[in-house]
Amino acid sequence: MKQIIVLGASGYIGSQLVPLLLSQGHHVTAAARHRETLEKRFTDHPNLSLIALDLADDAAVHACIPDFDTVFFLVHGMSHGDHFIDYELSLAQNVCNALRHSHVQHVIYLSALQPKHGTSAHVDARRQTGVILRNSGVPISELRAGIIIGPGSAAFEIMRDFVYNLPILITPKWVDAKANPIALDNLNHYLLALVLDPPNDHQTFDVGGPSIVSYREQFKILCHLTGKPYRLWSTALLSPNMASHWLSVITSVPAPIGKALLGGLEHDFIAHATPISMRYPQRLLTYTEASSAAIAQDGEFIRRKVWGYDPVAINRWQPGFGYYPKQAGASLSTQVSAEALWQIIQQTGSRQQGYFYANPLWRLREWLDIFVGAGRPIRRSPPGPELQVGDYIDSWKVIRCQPKQFLSLLFGLRAPGLGRLEFTIREENEQRKLDIRAWWHPKGCRGLLYWFAMMPAHVFIFRGMVRVIEKKARALDNEQC
Repeated sequence: MKQIIVLGASGYIGSQLVPLLLSQGHHVTAAARHRETLEKRFTDHPNLSLIALDLADDAAVHACIPDFDTVFFLVHGMSHGDHFIDYELSLAQNVCNALRHSHVQHVIYLSALQPKHGTSAHVDARRQTGVILRNSGVPISELRAGIIIGPGSAAFEIMRDFVYNLPILITPKWVDAKANPIALDNLNHYLLALVLDPPNDHQTFDVGGPSIVSYREQFKILCHLTGKPYRLWSTALLSPNMASHWLSVITSVPAPIGKALLGGLEHDFIAHATPISMRYPQRLLTYTEASSAAIAQDGEFIRRKVWGYDPVAINRWQPGFGYYPKQAGASLSTQVSAEALWQIIQQTGSRQQGYFYANPLWRLREWLDIFVGAGRPIRRSPPGPELQVGDYIDSWKVIRCQPKQFLSLLFGLRAPGLGRLEFTIREENEQRKLDIRAWWHPKGCRGLLYWFAMMPAHVFIFRGMVRVIEKKARALDNEQC
């Protein structure tokens, strides 16, 4: 058994890797900036610890890193926006500094392939991060990967969303660039093998699959696997900047991540993977096999804590729902007590409070279901004063409930997609932060159109809701003083 910390455990690779490490008998500490994100992703396990660790906090990193045998560095800064390079490198430097004063024996770093011609901000940041980590003096195993094929992989989900959401695939000219994507299972095989085979010095490996295919060919294969017509038009009108905006409309992959990835896709990303495949042999899945397996696992995202493992949510899922959700919401910070905020939130949908703001619009949306054959709206209220998982509030169902902290409601009306509404109360700098947020997994083009049709209301409804809830909670606190 090894003591392993996974930095970036809430991300795509980290969340897939942690259960595999546990299955091998290791003691794993999953680290991310927000512990609540980890709690949503992982079930309890005797060998699993969850910690909130902000790698930008140099002191916290120094206090944490020295206690482990193996460190997985799966962190990137793409979600940080346009200035992510400096941010990403500063995180690597903090980890490097901590490693110099530690007993860590091995760091496994997942990096990006380096193309022969051209570069991008994302790719260059990955290269520089490797340089910084190697300065620590601890042996670094750097795996350089291109596109990873699996449900939830940002690059794969971008292509999948294009196929599901567009009747005609409109792409930039780089669609004829080539790559040899690697299946998630194949990548995990290498990551797990490295844990058991720590090196004495730094080592770098390219990792890739056996199929060298252009993005145009990848789209064609995905269309075939999903039963969608293959119609593709590549145009020079989609410059990198315009393509990033187009991407934010078509796909639900977080815009900063999509924009960073786009910068590198215009180059050929072909891994020379013979050295690692000979050292840790396995059967490498072709692009078609890997994509078919990923699509077959498409619905697994619904069987997670974020949906409360709710059977209604699981039964409503359909092939083609977006893995990443669209979102809209609002938040504010207040001195009002969490108890008062929670007491008001529990009155959501009641005859006295309704939905706190723009109630006629909420009721109008319910009545619109008549036009799709759903019948008259059903008015339902929780049986007791305290909300419980399984309670219904009109068409909404409570799927997660943590008193004075969190409430998640499953969207129950008819629409092309799957959604939920969340109320979060978080302690923050001796204040409470109240956040109300809608999450929507669209189903195809109709699901996107539905989301954009709702956007004008989203612009003001959630801002109004947080203000009204805070005002009513403040009055409740004053009454109790």
